[in-house]
Amino acid sequence: MSGESLPPIVESIATEHPDVWDAYGRLGEATEKAGPLDAKTIRLVKLALAIGAGREGQVHSHARRGRKLGITPAELRQVALLAIPSLGWSAGVAALSWINDVLEPPSA
Repeated sequence: MSGESLPPIVESIATEHPDVWDAYGRLGEATEKAGPLDAKTIRLVKLALAIGAGREGQVHSHARRGRKLGITPAELRQVALLAIPSLGWSAGVAALSWINDVLEPPSA
């Protein structure tokens, strides 16, 4: 869908059920085109939704994809900080650590 590597279970679904995977991709494209938001805003909203849902893998994905769109580390981190008053300290700090996983990958 986005050109990034997929988790094994998702790769399996995409391979075994290509019609389902294609429909899922088309739904994502349709929702992005359904309103006036630009690509950067869409990515920040999707990052916030992933944070709110507590989805570490999705936070990683949206942070990576955001960087490819030119979203700065400070902008990504602010989304995590904005989660603190709404979702609580632990959720915001977890989100910040997940974003930092992408921004500061461990050295090999």
